[in-house]
Amino acid sequence: MSKKPKKFGKKDKSFSEKILKILSKEANKPFNYKQISAKLELNDTKSRNEIIKDLKILAAQKKIIEIEPGKYLVKATSQEYYEGTIDMTSRKTAYFVCEDLEHDVFIPFTNLHHALDNDKVKVYVYNRRTSRKPEAEVIEILERAKTEFVGVIDIQKNFGFVTTANAKMYTDIFIPKNKLNDAEHGDVVLVTLEDWPAKADSPFGSVTKVLGKPGEHNTEIHAILAEYGLPYDFPIEVDAYANKLDTSITPEEIAKRRDMRKVLTFTIDPKDAKDFDDALSFQVLENGNYEIGVHIADVSHYLQEGTILDDEAYNRATSVYLVDRVVPMLPEVLSNFACSLRPHEEKYTFSAIFQLNPKAEVVDSWFGRTVIYSDQRFAYEEAQQIIETKSDIIPAEISLTGKEYKVDSNIVEATLKLDELAKILRRKRMNDGAISFDKVEVKFNLNEDAEPVGVFFKVSKDANHLIEEFMLLANKKVAEFIGKQKKTFVYRIHDEPNEDKLINLQTVISKFGYSINMKSKQDISKSLNNLLNEVNGRKEQNLVDTLTIRSMSKAKYSTENIGHYGLAFDYYSHFTSPIRRYPDVMAHRLLQYYLDGGKSVSAEIYEEKCEHSSNMEALAAQAERDSVKYMQVKYMQDHKDQEFLGVISGVTEWGIYVEIIENKCEGMVRIREIKDDYYTFDEKQYALVGEISKDLLQLGDEVYVKVKNADLVKKQLDFHFIRRNE
Repeated sequence: MSKKPKKFGKKDKSFSEKILKILSKEANKPFNYKQISAKLELNDTKSRNEIIKDLKILAAQKKIIEIEPGKYLVKATSQEYYEGTIDMTSRKTAYFVCEDLEHDVFIPFTNLHHALDNDKVKVYVYNRRTSRKPEAEVIEILERAKTEFVGVIDIQKNFGFVTTANAKMYTDIFIPKNKLNDAEHGDVVLVTLEDWPAKADSPFGSVTKVLGKPGEHNTEIHAILAEYGLPYDFPIEVDAYANKLDTSITPEEIAKRRDMRKVLTFTIDPKDAKDFDDALSFQVLENGNYEIGVHIADVSHYLQEGTILDDEAYNRATSVYLVDRVVPMLPEVLSNFACSLRPHEEKYTFSAIFQLNPKAEVVDSWFGRTVIYSDQRFAYEEAQQIIETKSDIIPAEISLTGKEYKVDSNIVEATLKLDELAKILRRKRMNDGAISFDKVEVKFNLNEDAEPVGVFFKVSKDANHLIEEFMLLANKKVAEFIGKQKKTFVYRIHDEPNEDKLINLQTVISKFGYSINMKSKQDISKSLNNLLNEVNGRKEQNLVDTLTIRSMSKAKYSTENIGHYGLAFDYYSHFTSPIRRYPDVMAHRLLQYYLDGGKSVSAEIYEEKCEHSSNMEALAAQAERDSVKYMQVKYMQDHKDQEFLGVISGVTEWGIYVEIIENKCEGMVRIREIKDDYYTFDEKQYALVGEISKDLLQLGDEVYVKVKNADLVKKQLDFHFIRRNE
């Protein structure tokens, strides 16, 4: 007969934490012992006596106040109660994140009380008896971060359950029969979370949209957008409003603007671009200086405040660039036609016009509304051809038309001079401490059915840098012009890197023989640039680039100007892409308002708009990353029999992550899959160590792998471990 396990220590009979939780939930309402007993569903005399005793103890400890005999309130100044957000792990535990606390506080699963990832909550922080580290318990959910979820539905006889692919979503969602809304078993659906009864294991929800069958291309793309609450079409009334806009170029409107139609002007964009929101003009002045115009589509001319079109653009805040499509901020009639600076068409623009001397120093600036005529449209490859060869011939293989053609000599001269000036501007930025992030972008060759048939890498060259430098100049000078007037404006800000993150980066890169000098702000910038330069072209480049970017603070929009660390600018804004970014529209409106003599606007109102724009930008970036992951998994499905050489890009206690060198696809090798030894995770060495051989598998090691499983729904790759690359 088996013995019952021994119970160590006395059972804790204290009701203190439960009492504090009840009083905290309704902080302004006094409770007596009977009301607390009722809340705890206790009616035996023994328990009631314990509650009376604990109330007296808590009052003596000054954690609660006895406002009248037998009636208690939680003490409002108690330091154990905080408001903040939930950061879920993938293991059903979480951390409480709060600006008032130096460190994030651990929350065990039993203390979550139905809180989900990113929810705004009120917690009670306490010290565990067995550990010095504090823990927290959720007292109240103040605001759900999201109520819509995407998942696959499992339908039973009279109900369904929806399971999401998100590792941080620790529960499925129960769907009653009357709320299935024509969903079929196995469908990918969008569900709305409606209620979560206290004693229910799962929240209750309803199906609001059926997205399709798992693994189908459109289903998965729409699921990515729905997961982040991003739309994929415009409401009918918004499209109708946009289509009725007068998009003609009129003499009356031209008369109000600076006429730049006779000045040499051209655009340089990706070859597949449809929305051209910037153009450059160039002319040599009599004094030997150069007048360079940065002309930006005048979106605010068409997008009037207070209209349904403006509301929709503000809500979206950004265009979303998925692998196979763009979800635009503005309807097509504006984004691809009226506002797009297409060749051989007159367009309304908002311009920053600079006079530069041969040293690329700005000696004069002008800002205002203009009208332009674009003489030429270049793809980056065509402009690069001019820069590299100094020739006026564009060969057929890179020509946008597919045929060889000759470029006007004035445009060739302008392109070469702009390139020369851009290189001076770039050198100056780097000398001032700017950080050069030229991270390799993964791109896919897609067939007519949006199936990936190849992978290539987008690398920035001189033509890209040419456009980048003049856009940076316009953004910087517009922000500086208003910033020095001390008027409210929409800035793009970027804080200095967090020291802890830099130390973590140092730990990883030291394994490859690199280091960071952290003595001063300038030393950090210089050594980060050296690092990015040193890894260029090496097997660990993508890993180090990614880790370095992660060590940086996130850039965001704000009315509080702290400068832009990464660009080494004291003033910076976003002015040059109003077709695809709402903050640029706000910048245009504010600039014109101040040019007209307007007084400073409310910082509070614009700060709220900045926060919304930053949040939407983050969601769009996550959706874009997910679409790349999805396409990588889809691509690898067709290469299951192929061996790939990869680099170990991550090491955990459950296995290693491997990034394939030739296509940057990343997958997991489970620790049990590595058969040549028994491996355990060594946290200090950030490596797997063989029990018998003592061999290490660590970051940067090259290994051969094969696809084991490619899960399109979870966007996950699992690899077989083949061997090391000796």
